[in-house]
Amino acid sequence: MTPLTNKVLIVDDEERTRKLIRMYLESEHALIDEADNGEQALMKALDCDYDLIIMDWLMPGLSGLEVCHTLRGFKQTPIIMITAKSDETDRILGFEAGVDDYICKPFSPKELILRIKAILKRTTPDKFWDKQPHFNDQLIFANLIIEQHARRVLVNGQELSLTSKEYELLRYFSIHIGKICTRDRLFKEIWKYEESGDHRTVDTHIKRLREKLHHYSPAAASMIRTVWGIGYRMEEAT
Repeated sequence: MTPLTNKVLIVDDEERTRKLIRMYLESEHALIDEADNGEQALMKALDCDYDLIIMDWLMPGLSGLEVCHTLRGFKQTPIIMITAKSDETDRILGFEAGVDDYICKPFSPKELILRIKAILKRTTPDKFWDKQPHFNDQLIFANLIIEQHARRVLVNGQELSLTSKEYELLRYFSIHIGKICTRDRLFKEIWKYEESGDHRTVDTHIKRLREKLHHYSPAAASMIRTVWGIGYRMEEAT
């Protein structure tokens, strides 16, 4: 069966922000389009029927608020505004212009996904991606997505090539985020031996895992912390 999809326009003059949002939405099979300025965003929004627009407030040329004002004369496409403006007056201006929801910079990707889901569930129930069976099967972090059903790892939108043991280690750390994982425990859980094994085996695999993560995202690699004399702990990137 072809996955249900939502068509989303991401508007931000910062490529890094667009790339981060795109990574999360494409993992949910959303169809993504991008614009890096207000003028381009307005042309695309008028020309295409998007299910949702995620747009930065402050951009060169037309601001996100000006795009929203103009677009509302023609379409009611849901809009989530990304903004550093947190004053009540600014929020009221946005809602009066037709903004559906806000998220403030710096934002949590998890919170953004929840806000997107809430709007799409209400506005596009026939296409809403929660009908896909694998959303809750994902482990989602700021720079890292683990698709357990597919044994697939995305780092900053790039698929990571891991060995079976490297994948199992990363998945185990992710499930036990914030908890200390001893070398003995990792050896028993990943290598399936009851007896304690050579700790160098664990250390070598984790070293390689970190190196592969670091290639695409030093922040993702730094999530796996060494607990000296004990083992390892995975923490959310800061």
